[in-house]
Amino acid sequence: MMIHNAILHILDFDTNMCILSKKELDFSSDVVYEYVDKRVNGLMKDPGQQTGIFYATSALQQWLQQLIEGNLSFTDFAATAAKKLYDVLAPCDKNESVDFLVVDFQDDDDARTLALILLDHKTAYTHQVLDEDGEIYNKLIKHYAILPGSSQKTEAYALIRLTDMSIRFVDKKRTCNGEELYILPDRLLQCTARISGRQAVKMVNKITEKVAEEHGGSSVEALSRAKSFLADNAETSESFSPKELGHAVFADNQAMQQEFIQEVEAAKLPDDVPVQREFAQRTGRKHKIKTDTGIEITFPSEYFDNTDYIQFINNDDGTISIELKNIAKIENK
Repeated sequence: MMIHNAILHILDFDTNMCILSKKELDFSSDVVYEYVDKRVNGLMKDPGQQTGIFYATSALQQWLQQLIEGNLSFTDFAATAAKKLYDVLAPCDKNESVDFLVVDFQDDDDARTLALILLDHKTAYTHQVLDEDGEIYNKLIKHYAILPGSSQKTEAYALIRLTDMSIRFVDKKRTCNGEELYILPDRLLQCTARISGRQAVKMVNKITEKVAEEHGGSSVEALSRAKSFLADNAETSESFSPKELGHAVFADNQAMQQEFIQEVEAAKLPDDVPVQREFAQRTGRKHKIKTDTGIEITFPSEYFDNTDYIQFINNDDGTISIELKNIAKIENK
């Protein structure tokens, strides 16, 4: 990743002022570069991103096109976007001041990308050193405009790849003039909103568990197979098909396959869902279960069908026994 430009604007709703910076951030400062670099890198790895497509009437897309064509400078684009954001946030209930960070960078695929990041102000305590009549003393004060740390989660942002105008974003619901909405896709970007990979995986897991239990199957087995599918699929793809997952998990039961597909369609899950490879592999690699006796076990998902390591035994009295095999060493965690 290579950062080209960045600028910071202040949307202060305590004083009702939109304070636009006339200069870009100075990357000769290690502190500035480190903060922006860590912030953007963290966003690139976020599995909670939704995707979207600009509506034909989107004003922001028109400004981006002018930026690409050289008819609008980076600073002018950022100022225009900040003014728009201030206007759409102003009517919101319980509005809190934010800093608006705009970053122009090349991503890991060498595609020019813009990051539009809302940094919520935090209230924190700090010290102040004062000198009164030659006597130095320390005072405790409250600061109302502390920015999130570089490793803290960003609750609202958008990443726009300028090569194809593709959008990835995360936003939180706000209430404006009595209407609940998402400011970024609904007002600033003016784009569609597609489910995130994290949300889709969560929904698919719930559907898998529901279908297995309703047909008297093992939800542990079904979820383990679902996770194995995600991990294997992530080796070659950065998206997955919920329906293909259902076919793989319930490969030996046509009725369960059909019910799974019906549940997926009822949930309005798309045929293909983008999912970050690292997230899919991490999520699919291990399966954790907890028994009603309070025992928790975490094991590789692929081991479920391998009785050389773990075996689930259905007892005649309706209980389940779990046998762990070929253990050479046990460590306390």
